[in-house]
Amino acid sequence: MKDFINLLYRNHSLGYKLLLFVCTTFLIVYLFPKSGKFKYNFEKGKPWQSESLQAPFDFAIKKSDAEIANEKQEIIDNAQLYFDLDNSVLPAVKNQYQSEFKITFPDSIYAENIDEMYDLGEQILNTIYQYGVLSTDHNYKDSRNVIILDDRIEKEKTQYDFLTKQSELTSIIQKSLSENEFGELSKDMLSLFYDIIEPNLILNKTFTEKAIQSELDKISYTRGSIERETLIISKGEVVEGDKYEILKSLESEYESQVWTDSNYYWVIGAYTLLVSLALLMLLLFIKKYRPVVFENNTKVTFIFFNVLLMIFITTLVVNYNSQYVYVVPICILPLVLKAFFDARLGLFAHVITVLLLGFIVSNSYEYMFLQIIAGIVTILTVSELYKRANLFISVGQITLIYIIAYFAFFVIHEGSIDTLKWETFGLFVLCGLATLFVQPLIYAYEKLFGLVSDVSLLELSDTNTKLLKELSNKAPGTFHHSLNVANLAEAAANEISANAMLVRVGALYHDIGKMKNPTYFTENQSTGINPHDELSSKESAAIIIDHVINGIEIARKNNLPDRIIDFIRTHHGTSVVYYFYKKEKEIDANLDMTEFQYPGPKPFSKETAILMMCDSVEAASKSLKEPTSSKIDVFVENIINKQMNDDQFLNANITFKEIQSIKKVLKHKLANIYHLRIEYPE
Repeated sequence: MKDFINLLYRNHSLGYKLLLFVCTTFLIVYLFPKSGKFKYNFEKGKPWQSESLQAPFDFAIKKSDAEIANEKQEIIDNAQLYFDLDNSVLPAVKNQYQSEFKITFPDSIYAENIDEMYDLGEQILNTIYQYGVLSTDHNYKDSRNVIILDDRIEKEKTQYDFLTKQSELTSIIQKSLSENEFGELSKDMLSLFYDIIEPNLILNKTFTEKAIQSELDKISYTRGSIERETLIISKGEVVEGDKYEILKSLESEYESQVWTDSNYYWVIGAYTLLVSLALLMLLLFIKKYRPVVFENNTKVTFIFFNVLLMIFITTLVVNYNSQYVYVVPICILPLVLKAFFDARLGLFAHVITVLLLGFIVSNSYEYMFLQIIAGIVTILTVSELYKRANLFISVGQITLIYIIAYFAFFVIHEGSIDTLKWETFGLFVLCGLATLFVQPLIYAYEKLFGLVSDVSLLELSDTNTKLLKELSNKAPGTFHHSLNVANLAEAAANEISANAMLVRVGALYHDIGKMKNPTYFTENQSTGINPHDELSSKESAAIIIDHVINGIEIARKNNLPDRIIDFIRTHHGTSVVYYFYKKEKEIDANLDMTEFQYPGPKPFSKETAILMMCDSVEAASKSLKEPTSSKIDVFVENIINKQMNDDQFLNANITFKEIQSIKKVLKHKLANIYHLRIEYPE
């Protein structure tokens, strides 16, 4: 039992990765649709690439969405309308007409034609109220059937055209009056009608909506059926027209049919295999090509978390409305991974994620093509993410690529742009705007996972930070040395395409441990007094070596990122404090070298290797007397060759060619620093 516990402890890191792998796999499978997947890919207007297809079972031919939408719209446009009739209005209007008419046209003044006028007014009222007066004019077709309800009981059927609209009242009255010669009295009559007419028809929305819904429920979503073993399409035949609709119906049948428990578990098992295979490829890629990342459980968790997050967000959007799937900013994934790791890892994780999303979205080939192309553009265009303009320019380019690729796919599918949905381009613009959220997201990830990005490196490179100010005050010589090393290291990193920002920041902080005992380092001895004169060689060596340990302590106390602390730990590797070792060796021939050796580790990246070379060259260059180009060349070669002979770069992924390039940069820079000036006369 004890051996088993020890085994688990020794392999706890691998066990954690296995648990992470299993949990991520099952979470992704849980998000996947639990249905079958049509095994054939086809596109409208393209030839059928597979073998001739026969119907595997009986199925109905589904109408297209456009056909169903047209049918629904036709029903809505032609369904019967229901209006409630208020029987109390007409008697009240007639009574008011009788009384108002006598007031407007008294017998003593208008004796002549008074009866004819009164009768005409009644005729006009009867015409207006034949079917009723609408309380509100509606934008319905004149041919719509109308049912008039009296106390919820059908009273009369007619058409909407025969109902009296508010906008038609004036024309009806004027027409009737103009057919009789009453002269100026017509104006008074018209005013009379305006005062007394009241609407008596109100639209019954409840009955009307029920009637519409009743008709909508009768819609058939299929048109015909296909029997089993019927030839659907032959190889090479163009997919269009009825063939396309039949294939879409068969695909839909596959993806929507009810599964038995046995089938359900088979589908789940198959999904699990495919997802685990994809995630395994990602894990193996990290292990083989990014071993430093693989050894760090936090970083592996971070990568898997981002893959899962993109799949989760896409699933939510697809379940809500699949039309908005292009709003999801998938390109945030390669952006984030490139910011914290590198472009190759970002692109590989992006491709794996897009392949997994192919199980969720419709038109999976089109979607995957668009997203992979966008991911490649993201990796190629986004550089120096800490520069805000670069991000905006890159997002603009990504959005443009989305639009161009989508436009091309649409033309291939439809053969024209007549039915192009321009609002889809708006979705790509929204996706681009959402991609800009990567900046605050990177900041949040830095705090949550303890990672460091170029944005943070830019902040740390500011020499006005508290720690660098303290260094310049306590150890001004060391601070100046660090600045020189930073400039050399940055130039060398640019030459071999390493992370120049990272190595510059590492160089600025690599010697902060010297703040503890600044006067024991020659660059800070301004008085001419050397405190090492009063110490033994072993004591002096211990103080010199301790600046690495002290630097790590100060860095951790000030919350510097681990990537920066790595430069403090490795900038001397396992080299020897040779001056004091040689001095002590003269006294004790059997001296143990390890007492004068830095604890390491050796540099394990291009950037840490660059810092070791630049630090040694810059520090030793102070001892050059009357430097010339040839002296500088020999000097640089000797220092770096000695480091190579001591196997200091054995763990770093740096090549001989890159080391030669770094030597060339250092020689050129030192030659510029120590260039000879002519002597000016006083």
